[in-house]
Amino acid sequence: MLPVGLGAQDDQKKEQPNLRIELTPWDLQLLLVDSIQKGLLFRKPKESQINCLIHHLKTSLSRTLYFFAPLAGRLATVKHDDNTVSFFIDCNNAGAEFVHAIADGVSIADIIESTYVPEIVYSFFPLNGIKNYEGTSKPLLAVQATELVDGIFIACTINHTTGDGSSFWHFFNSWSEISRGFDCLSRPPILQRWFLPDIVFPIRIPNLISKKVLCSKFILSPLKQRVFHFSRENITKLKAKAIVEIGTNNKISSLQALLSHLWRSAIRNNKILDPDQEVNYRLLIGVRPRLINPPMPQEYFGNAVQAGSITMKAREVLDQGLGYVAWKMNKMVAMHTEEKLLNFLESWIENPRLLTMDSMVTNALVTSSSPWFNVYGNDFGWGRPIAVRSGPGNKSDGKITLFEGV
Repeated sequence: MLPVGLGAQDDQKKEQPNLRIELTPWDLQLLLVDSIQKGLLFRKPKESQINCLIHHLKTSLSRTLYFFAPLAGRLATVKHDDNTVSFFIDCNNAGAEFVHAIADGVSIADIIESTYVPEIVYSFFPLNGIKNYEGTSKPLLAVQATELVDGIFIACTINHTTGDGSSFWHFFNSWSEISRGFDCLSRPPILQRWFLPDIVFPIRIPNLISKKVLCSKFILSPLKQRVFHFSRENITKLKAKAIVEIGTNNKISSLQALLSHLWRSAIRNNKILDPDQEVNYRLLIGVRPRLINPPMPQEYFGNAVQAGSITMKAREVLDQGLGYVAWKMNKMVAMHTEEKLLNFLESWIENPRLLTMDSMVTNALVTSSSPWFNVYGNDFGWGRPIAVRSGPGNKSDGKITLFEGV
């Protein structure tokens, strides 16, 4: 285990000054949940000494952190006299964590040919069980490179207050660019946080982190993970079916058709579910393209997602058909206008609410991540990944994680 700090670029020798990055409501609401944990499986390079490869990964990580200074910092807190507390990211170069591990006897086939994701994959991820608020003392970024018999698994755990899935893969993509020998990034991150005009800093929240939360221990979920692959052809068929059922004037997307199919399948196969019980589908909606005044750039490094929800009776989800469910999902997404997003931010500041896994997943399917993230373009210099897996963080019954296909 080695600490990794910021690396200076050859043409940028001056050290960056310490930066204080205030957190937005989208960041702060995630303090009580787990970090983001995603990892990529690669075939082992044929003509490379593993020690040289590990050294190269560590060095390129250090150089990448020069551009992503928040990930080498820590969370900091300020307690106020009115029993509130505020959080910010202190870009103090306290360092990220880098771990080199060896999984004796484990091969690529053990990972990708198993019906369920093997539990050993969870051990490939660092900082398991760490909540985001613990970033005051724990690294905001931890990387583990696990050597398999014939492969390498590179896993990242990133504190969720620093960024969302878009930010996570922005960092991963940038690291792979630097690893391949690029001196600068094709998409430099924009570290300045997006706030409502006239916001009063820092945003104060009630001191909601109770002794019960502080004493809670990480218990690995007994639930199993399974990976399903959907072909372009089958997704096209689902979309066509949904449009025929509801009418060609409705702009249902391929993703909405697929998620509606998954929701209906899960309900159909839940034999103990009361048909009259209300069920929920929760979907994370990216807001970068939805904010115009002021605009939020795609390279914004932070959290910029809003949770949307559909509630229907179980029998209605099945009886109304695929097209109706996809149309309901389409309408819900379309409702997330700039005005609605700004209203959320204003109301959250007045009445802060921290998310927990229990509050998000009760009687619901929950979808995170996105098929639009660049997962399989992460070439560190010896070829593209052959599989992606997620860690044990934020896992619950009914959690669906989306990735692009190979």
